[in-house]
Order: sequence, then structure tokens, then C-alpha cells
Amino acid sequence: MKVKVAKTAGFCFGVQRAVDKVYELIDSSEDPIYTLGPIIHNEEVVKDLENRGVHVTDEDSLEKLPPGSTVVIRSHGVGKAVYDKLDGLKLSYVDVTCPFVLKIHRIVERESAKGAHIVIIGDREHPEVVGIRGWCRGDCTVIKTSAEAEQFNPPAEKQVCVVSQTTFNYNKFKDLVEILGKKRYDNNVLNIFNVLNTICNATEERQKEAKSIAGEVDTMLVVGGRHSSNTQKLFEICKKECENTYYIQTPVDLDSEMFQCSSYVGITAGASTPKKIIEEVQEHVRIKF
Repeated sequence: MKVKVAKTAGFCFGVQRAVDKVYELIDSSEDPIYTLGPIIHNEEVVKDLENRGVHVTDEDSLEKLPPGSTVVIRSHGVGKAVYDKLDGLKLSYVDVTCPFVLKIHRIVERESAKGAHIVIIGDREHPEVVGIRGWCRGDCTVIKTSAEAEQFNPPAEKQVCVVSQTTFNYNKFKDLVEILGKKRYDNNVLNIFNVLNTICNATEERQKEAKSIAGEVDTMLVVGGRHSSNTQKLFEICKKECENTYYIQTPVDLDSEMFQCSSYVGITAGASTPKKIIEEVQEHVRIKF
């Protein structure tokens, strides 16, 4: 079986940095360690950290943490109110928010302070978007679909600043921006749109490579946690290019039916998928099928 693995598959810079920091804390601190939400959207990594004594908490439970606890703010980032709460409770925290996400926080904080209406292209429920919204000082709108973009009514005589979730589908972002662009002259009023493409470069490269590979192979495997937004988007992209595309978490999910009449298999993985799992999937495909 011929197998092609995407060069961009696996941990991105921000995720690698966050995971490395937690393991570093395990080795250097005897105090209780808590991550504010799962450190990444990968069940295998979270399970390993739990086995090493790292617990997952949430904003509502911060008051209940034992004295001396260290809280890790994950790469998705959090809103300003969470920092204020941590400071108010005098809890020690380590901030491993991805620098690309921090950049968006600064943008929306600055532009909303100037009076701009913030539009975030992304998934309203995703923790990264929740965190970005938490830095807006005024009104903001989250848009994920074409229908939502069509329904958006720019506030009169107000600048609109458009940013994106770092892991959003780049092609969808362009489509939504095009729809929003048509609203510049709604109601015969010039609406000023400041569009900033804040999708991470690594995300764009990963999506383009996945699309290219999926167009070449008979079977495409997308490896990642079920709750990983960027992995879900990779699956959507690959499925359009290769009908025989499967979303798996570990080699356990592989089935011989996936490879019927296949001689060429492509593999990509989300930004929260460890290299070890990608290698195990690759080896399993080559040996078993």
C-alpha cells in the first residue's frame, strides 16, 4: 500500500508550545496543576496528562481550587474577565495562549475601543472565539455561514472590523468576506469594512496540502480529536476532493472496508494530533492493509 503523509500534519507551533509547557510544569512543580479547559482537543494527550496528575477545570470552578494551585491558560486563549478573576482570586497562572490568538485579542480590544463593530468569522461556541469576544469593548457579531453573512446588517455610520478564528476554513472565509463586501453600500450608505485575515498561516498551509493530497489518493485519512475544530475543517476539505475520506482518532478506528480497491492512501492530521499517533496510523496502514 502506497501511503503519503502530509508534511504539515500534527502539532502546530501554538499547540506544541502549550503542551511542552504543561509537561515542563509537571517536572518542575509540586503544586497542583489545572488546565482551564482541556489543554488541546485530543483525548489521548489529555488522558496522559490526567495520569500525571494534571486536572481540567473551568472558569466556574476556579474558587474551589486548592491553595497553591497553578492554572494553565491554554492556546485557545480566554477573555479579559477570566484574567481579572484569576487575579482577584490570587491564583497563580501560566499563559500559553497562541501568539496568533493574542494578536486578535489586541486587534479587537483596540478597534472596539475606537467604536468599531467587531465581526468574528468563526464558530460562536469554540473556546477561541469565546475568548476573542471577551476582549470586545462593544458590540460584536459572530458569523459562520453564508446565511448569517447575508442577514448581517452593518450598523449605520460605524466602522466594521472583521477578523477570523485562526483555524477557520480559508476558502469559506473568502466567501463570507465577499458577501460582507456587498454590504458596503447597503441602504445607500457607505459602510467602512476593515477586513483582517487572521487565519494562522500554518492552518492555511495545512488545508491547502490536505486538499492537494486528497485529490491524488484513493483513500484519505484525517486524524484528530472529535472536538478539534481545525480537524473537522480538514475533513470537510478532504471529503470534497476524495469521497473515500475518513475521520479517525487512533489506529483502533481503522477498518479494512476503508481500503477496498485502494492502492494509494493519504494521511493528514489536525493541529492537536501528536506525531506519535500519526506515525502509528501510517505504520498500521502499511502493515495491515
